[in-house]
Amino acid sequence: MPWALIFNTNIMELILEACVDDEAQAIRAQAQGAGRIELCSRLDLDGLTPSHAFIRFALSALDIPVHVMIRPRGGDFVYSAEELEAMCEGIAFCKAAGAPGVVLGVLTPEHQLDIPTISRLAALARPMKVVVHKAIDLTPDPVAAVAALRAAKAADYVLSSGGAATAKAGASTLRQMIAAGGESVTVIAAGKITEMNLGEMHELIGAKEYHGRLIVGALTG
Repeated sequence: MPWALIFNTNIMELILEACVDDEAQAIRAQAQGAGRIELCSRLDLDGLTPSHAFIRFALSALDIPVHVMIRPRGGDFVYSAEELEAMCEGIAFCKAAGAPGVVLGVLTPEHQLDIPTISRLAALARPMKVVVHKAIDLTPDPVAAVAALRAAKAADYVLSSGGAATAKAGASTLRQMIAAGGESVTVIAAGKITEMNLGEMHELIGAKEYHGRLIVGALTG
């Protein structure tokens, strides 16, 4: 059943964001109803910065917004000066190419959001939209982290599973994060949300936007 038919017609229209790491997936996600694409390489590493060629392809071939992952390597989110420079270069390329948004995240060694660095990267990115990714789930208090981003005006979105392994497990925290973001920071709920359980997850979480590899169904095969 198409996801839209799951919901009462009075419920707001939701934005479904599909994360992809190749051209065929990007095209198929759009065809299957994705409202936005998170463009990555190496989803086996939870997403790294895609190639310039892939970014150009997506921006030319898709009619829906594309948010580009800016992550120089797998592993933790505490970056060296050289890695941060690579992130700046990636942001600058996306901005010049006309990407609508970028996805990033930086932590301190104490696993707090590095708000000064994120703010600096966000300033470089503007007027693109800025998404802080699931690095926020590694912080001690994701709700406070959303409030800090809102106060710093450093992000338009956060992508989160509420500090838990799945959105279902983190549903209570996600609801608090949505409240903390207010009208300034939109929480994109993620974490094992699929086309099949989207209705259940929306009842639990009540977000406006949802993210996943299978959010609009399988993109391979």
